[in-house]
Amino acid sequence: MNLEAGPELEAFRREVAAFLDTAPTDAIREAGRKTTSVFAPFDEAMAWHRILYKKGWAAPDWPVEHGGTGWTAEQRFVFAEEYCRRDLPPLLPNSLKMIGPLLIDLGTEEQKRRHLPGILSGEDYWTQGYSEPGAGSDLASLNCTAVPDGDDYVINGSKIWTTLAHRANRMFMLVRTSSSGKKQHGITFLLLDRVDYPGMEIRPIVGLDGFPEQCEVFFDDVRVPQSGRVGAENEGWAVAKHLLRYERGGSMQSPWLHRYVRMIREAAAARTSPFGGPLADDPVFQRDLGELEAEVASVEHLDKLAISGHPIRDDPAFPSLNKTIGSELTQRLTSLMARVSGLEGLALQLGALEVGGGADPLGDGFDLVAMPYYLNSRATSIYAGTNEVQRDLIARSLTNR
Repeated sequence: MNLEAGPELEAFRREVAAFLDTAPTDAIREAGRKTTSVFAPFDEAMAWHRILYKKGWAAPDWPVEHGGTGWTAEQRFVFAEEYCRRDLPPLLPNSLKMIGPLLIDLGTEEQKRRHLPGILSGEDYWTQGYSEPGAGSDLASLNCTAVPDGDDYVINGSKIWTTLAHRANRMFMLVRTSSSGKKQHGITFLLLDRVDYPGMEIRPIVGLDGFPEQCEVFFDDVRVPQSGRVGAENEGWAVAKHLLRYERGGSMQSPWLHRYVRMIREAAAARTSPFGGPLADDPVFQRDLGELEAEVASVEHLDKLAISGHPIRDDPAFPSLNKTIGSELTQRLTSLMARVSGLEGLALQLGALEVGGGADPLGDGFDLVAMPYYLNSRATSIYAGTNEVQRDLIARSLTNR
């Protein structure tokens, strides 16, 4: 895929740059600079989502008939590059990158009409109800039950690590509708068109980085319509696996990884090495950053292959490969960020935790985000299926050929 030549592509790049330079508000730009996970500050991320929706650019990967842009693979990559160069907040992925594409593929026509417009516009935000206290990596062991009763299901049980459930107004979830046969065979995929049904309780969890990104959700005889089921009853495991294609392998990672490299390089140029002189000139630092830059370049090549129609995109192992490589490289980059920040970043993080999170301590912008980035990224090799599980899936895919 050639991104260097062509006046049309360069004209498109200029159009994207001009819009991204002028459309975001100051609050949105500040939120982008302070984002320390794949989930940006909620209010600013959704405000930015709505601005992009009005422009027609909220869902570049969606089909045109459902609100997509119709851009080429090269244009989508250019958009991602320009987006990340400006430190803009990422759009929250659960709606646009996960449940939206799933409904386009597997939803009924009624479900598409009912839910896709709100996902695209940013009117609705969906949280993901998968993990449970006893069912994380072994998700098929889930025990949150849904019993048919007339036109409804009655749900009892709990979910955990339910991202931004306290800010969402919709939920997609997995429930157990049968205990017969293999544990994967009794699971159903449900859409909840509200998260304030009688009997539901949401409790935020404050993470290591000091912010309540995750939640627990409890269900006590919660009645939801059966019309929210995606696919057949007891066949939700296949629906969930389809969604994981988007959760694990549906996004370009290299523009965001390049952003980490740029932040590290700029911070190192302004800091002094323990041995004197700029940290950026320290040979050990140069070696460590150089190794990571080379790996980011390889991920960029993988991204370009995937979005340009290469067969690797449809390989069963690709989502697991993409998730494993991206998450572990993110962890290594954020570890280097924490090293560059040093005690300054640690002091700011401890101050934020002391006041319960959400504080805006004074300090260098890099130091403000380095330690939260590091702490939050510890979860990247766990969520969406642990990397141990991903390696097992890759091995099985290769041995079955």
